Amino acid sequence: MGWTELKTEVLAGGGCRIEGKLPPGVAARSTAGPGAGGAGAVFFSSGGRRVRVPLGTDGPAVLTVGADGSATLSCNGETMEGRVEAVGLHCPRQAFVTVSESCVYECAYCPVPQCRGPRKTVEEIVDLVGEIADSVDAIALTSGVAVSIEEEEEYVCRVVAALRRFDLPIGVSIFPAPTTPARLHALGVTEVKFNLEAATPELFAAHCPGLPYEAVWNALAASVPLFGRGHVFSNVIVGLGETDDELDACVDRLVGLGVVPVLRPLNPVAGCRGRARPTAKRLSRAARHLRSAFERAELDPSVALSMCGACTGCDLAAWRDL
Repeated sequence: MGWTELKTEVLAGGGCRIEGKLPPGVAARSTAGPGAGGAGAVFFSSGGRRVRVPLGTDGPAVLTVGADGSATLSCNGETMEGRVEAVGLHCPRQAFVTVSESCVYECAYCPVPQCRGPRKTVEEIVDLVGEIADSVDAIALTSGVAVSIEEEEEYVCRVVAALRRFDLPIGVSIFPAPTTPARLHALGVTEVKFNLEAATPELFAAHCPGLPYEAVWNALAASVPLFGRGHVFSNVIVGLGETDDELDACVDRLVGLGVVPVLRPLNPVAGCRGRARPTAKRLSRAARHLRSAFERAELDPSVALSMCGACTGCDLAAWRDL
């Protein structure tokens, strides 16, 4: 079993049992998105590639960790040697901060509204980043919608302005208002990620009541001329009920715009609890189609500097893992 097969099985399988004692500074917990409120995860790397390994016992994988951080990841009888990585904030080599840990919208796949977490102050965020700024390559911001889409944009822009002092690339992922791409670009943001989440408007309406699907498409289209091809991203969840043809059509449209799709396996939490995770075979098929789409469009996603595009731990990254 090679890296592609091993990572795909881990992503499809859910939690991973840990054997041995984890070194300090390697465990990460999510406060945004479908992983929010979970048991946390560690990042395993081998040969310049990375996978986020959720802590738990509900999956087929086992991670055996040595005191020096060396590790062996095993799945279905196959093993790979590597290391567990130190986490900056949320993921390796980045200060990845959730601004508002709550949301007024009730997307079915996301537990954040139930977590009812706080909003960090601008000063708190600056202090968090300042503690690790010398040991990371980028800053990344994500956020729920604490009050309204427009108010969240305004607040995140204040955070961005305060973080420019660190002279690091800044990536931002929030739900966009019409003015969001231009405002973030004017503030010096390097990359943006506006998440479609669902491959079709019908699935989006069913899973994200009250949010406008076309607003995300409009923001993505407006962002590419500002930030550049390969520096604009969008999550598309695999497993919300879309067909392979619908997923491929969404991917092709995004890549045609110059946007990098991040194919995120469904985590069956919140309103999606009890639904099946996408199979390893389906994740692999989708990643192969994505790689072909990149090649046809001559789009290079490896230029990513921040956020999920630079980390690639949670997804089968067509440009790194195949």
